[in-house]
Amino acid sequence: MPASSQLATLLFRYRLSMTLFLFGLIASGLTAFPLLWEMELLCSWFRIPSDADFKSLDGIQYWLATIREGLRESRERYPFMAYGTDWLAFAHLAIAVFFVGPFVQPASHRWTLWSGIIACIGVIPLAHIAGSFRGIPLGWRWLDCMFGIFGALPLLYCLHLQSRLATESRTTDDRFREN
Repeated sequence: MPASSQLATLLFRYRLSMTLFLFGLIASGLTAFPLLWEMELLCSWFRIPSDADFKSLDGIQYWLATIREGLRESRERYPFMAYGTDWLAFAHLAIAVFFVGPFVQPASHRWTLWSGIIACIGVIPLAHIAGSFRGIPLGWRWLDCMFGIFGALPLLYCLHLQSRLATESRTTDDRFREN
């Protein structure tokens, strides 16, 4: 495969992986705004009646109905609490902006990739420590950990591809100078 074709393939893979990561960040941000609506929808998918008393349920239905009840009560009695999740949503969107640099200029911004990987790893202890204090079931905490794990995978792949892109572009530059 010619060097320029190899470089184009690596660049495509890098940007595809970065796009997946950015999509995850943006989707996480946007879905933090309509939490009650999303929980109502999720409860309907799990066939939890709208007027169900969460204390009469068990398993995943109990947990989902409990969250729905908490969101409903917060919205009704303390609507300002949703402001915290608005900021959470904004933070996801703001963090995504920092990954535009590595998307546009893959050869640089290595530290941005490492920062993202470190943040993804940090999700795991946060989910277990804070989740334990907040009474979050262990299974749900592991589900939260998956966001960190699945977020780190494309970034690790981009880091690998970034090294290959640097090597390939040096090889291409050397061939250009020889001619």
